[in-house]
Amino acid sequence: MCTRYISPEAGDIERHWHVGSRTPASWPRELFPRYRGPFIRPARHAVEPTRELVVGQWALVPWFAKTATLPYLTVNARYEELAAKASYKLPWARGQRCIIPAACFFEPNWESGRHVPWRFARADGRPWGLAGLWNTWVDKASGEVVESYTMLTINADAHPLMRRMHKPDPKLGPDAQDKRSVVPIEPEDVDTWLFGPPAEAAALVRLAPEDRFEAGPA
Repeated sequence: MCTRYISPEAGDIERHWHVGSRTPASWPRELFPRYRGPFIRPARHAVEPTRELVVGQWALVPWFAKTATLPYLTVNARYEELAAKASYKLPWARGQRCIIPAACFFEPNWESGRHVPWRFARADGRPWGLAGLWNTWVDKASGEVVESYTMLTINADAHPLMRRMHKPDPKLGPDAQDKRSVVPIEPEDVDTWLFGPPAEAAALVRLAPEDRFEAGPA
């Protein structure tokens, strides 16, 4: 479960993902749950497939929410549960997929017996484009429009690097921990993730090779 990451600068996002130069708003570089951060989605009113940069809450607000601040966190969405989980099944069914730019992200390593934050960047120096879902929620009382997003995660029990993260459950075996990893989308796959049919997008939900990472204690 990822609950902290660093956003790239606005100009780096615009150049790397070709989203133009009209950044909608500012945001903090270091992002935690419910902070406002940038994400890239299909432009909602474009005739041709076009990317747009949006700033919204990192914690998806589902359609049935009474308030934008939920009593539980929706910053990460388990891919295996998207089709059934109430908070995510409609955005997933509607193809509301997005890219979350990240210069790096952080996960806890417990191999020493205590929480040691590790930093994960790309070995090639480029920013990550992490798979996510987005939603637009309207407050029925005030009319306020809230954009929001969540990161997808997948099981990483078999990954040589990501399986080392998070506190192990002593009641479970090493291959049944359900360790989680974010889902990087490579630059050449961004349009398929944003605009492609569900089956092609689903095929991109996979673990990144170990050599893709530059990782170590923060």
